[in-house]
Amino acid sequence: MAALVGLVALLLTPTASAAPAPLPAGQVYVALGDSYTSSPLTGAPAGPPPGCQRSVNNYPHLVAERTGAQLTDVSCSGARTRDLAAAQTVDGGQNPPQYDALGAGTQLVTVGIGGNDIGFGEIVRSCVSASPVGTPCRDRWTEASHDELEARVDALGDRLDDVLAEVHRRAPAARVLLVGYPSVLPAEGPGCYPVVPYTPGDVAYLRGVLGHLNTEIADAAAGGGATYVDTATPTVGHDVCALPGERWIEGLLPTAPAAPVHPNALGAAAMARAVLAALGVPAAA
Repeated sequence: MAALVGLVALLLTPTASAAPAPLPAGQVYVALGDSYTSSPLTGAPAGPPPGCQRSVNNYPHLVAERTGAQLTDVSCSGARTRDLAAAQTVDGGQNPPQYDALGAGTQLVTVGIGGNDIGFGEIVRSCVSASPVGTPCRDRWTEASHDELEARVDALGDRLDDVLAEVHRRAPAARVLLVGYPSVLPAEGPGCYPVVPYTPGDVAYLRGVLGHLNTEIADAAAGGGATYVDTATPTVGHDVCALPGERWIEGLLPTAPAAPVHPNALGAAAMARAVLAALGVPAAA
């Protein structure tokens, strides 16, 4: 089965000889997603409610600016897959069900969701260690042969299948992109304790969790009539351990405007470039 999924993904992945069709200007574009889409604190606020922390520098706005698309951005910090179908209560009000922004006239949809379904914020907090030895994070989340985070990521797959089915139902003419998560942790090596206080063993464990999450998202896209947008590969080397200026994902104590362990403005721009590449839009000169 894994081989079959991989073959389908390969067949659906644009190549140099089968580049995606250029995106016509003025397309009606709806962006759905969580805080990795809304991009808190990276720029001026972009629409109510304030608790969604949408920024004008997030990747949907940058993609719309580059392509001339007519953007409706309903992404919201803290959103889970369930918040696409129901109102989400945040500081300053409620974000309406994100699906409500879709319609028969929608031509482009990006969806960036899933991290909160597996408990991203809880994981970030619980894995902080007062000592650089051992694997306290892995030990917390695993018992005997059961890995709770692995199970959560596996369960996300069915939810993403449902998400894509609903997006296609509400916006049947839309081109749909399912956006993955960037490289939060170094692609190799022990990490950077104590700057980011995760032990080397737990960095390796969490790297695996994030890789599994992106694989699940890519598999859902391959089976659900969507294009997977890989934001992990183009952000390698710009993770939480990179130096300021080279760092696109901020650490627990940001040194550039961003939420902790979230993309800063450089990271949001990198994610926008990945989306534009998936759309066949050339990089700006």
